[in-house]
Amino acid sequence: MSTPRRTDETTLSREDVRRADTSRYSYYVDPAFYERLIADLARWDEHGLPVGTDLREECTELLYREARLLDEARFEEWLELFTSECLYWLPGTPGGGDPRTEVTLAFDDRRRLEDRVYWLRTGFAYSQIPASRTRRLVTNMEAFHGSDPDEIFVRSNFVVFEFRVGIQRALPGWYGHRLSRVDGAWRIAVKQVNLIDSEHGHENLTIIF
Repeated sequence: MSTPRRTDETTLSREDVRRADTSRYSYYVDPAFYERLIADLARWDEHGLPVGTDLREECTELLYREARLLDEARFEEWLELFTSECLYWLPGTPGGGDPRTEVTLAFDDRRRLEDRVYWLRTGFAYSQIPASRTRRLVTNMEAFHGSDPDEIFVRSNFVVFEFRVGIQRALPGWYGHRLSRVDGAWRIAVKQVNLIDSEHGHENLTIIF
C-alpha cells in the first residue's frame, strides 16, 4: 500500500481547508484518536486508582509550571510540555461531547498549537493588541492511574483572571489532563478545558487557557 501524500494546509485555499478531511494534514487525528478521546471522557467523572504521593507531586509540579509559563507568555516553553501527538481541546458542550459532531471552541493538534503560538507572536493578532495579562489558579487536583503504567489522568479546577484594555474578567472551569511519560518525563498528551459556561456565547477567547 502506498503512503498517502501529505497535503500541507498552507497550500490550500480556504474553501479547500474547510472541506478537507483532517487526516489529510494531521497524521494522528484519525478515527481511532477520536474514539480514544470519547472513551476517556468517562474517566473524568470516575475516581480511579489514586497515584502515590511522589507521582502526585510530579503531576502538581507540571500543572503549576504550565500555569506559570502561560501567565508569563512563555508559549514556546509551554509547547515543550506537550507530547508530539497531543491535543488542546475546549469543548462547547459541557463535559466534552463529541467533537466530530458538536461545536468546539478550540480543537488543536500539535500543528495547530504551533500555529496558535506563531500567530500570537506575529504582532498582527489584533484581538491580542494589547496582549492580555493573566493569572490563573489551579486547585482541587485529583490524579489517578490510566490503563497504561506510563499514563496518568489529572482532574483539577481552575480560574483564569484576564485583564485587557481596562477590563478584568474571571473565567472558571475544570481541566482534564492526560499525561504520558516520555523519555522519563511527564508530558501533556491531552488537555481538555471545560469552562462552566462553555455552551454560552463568549467574547474574545483568544487567550490560551
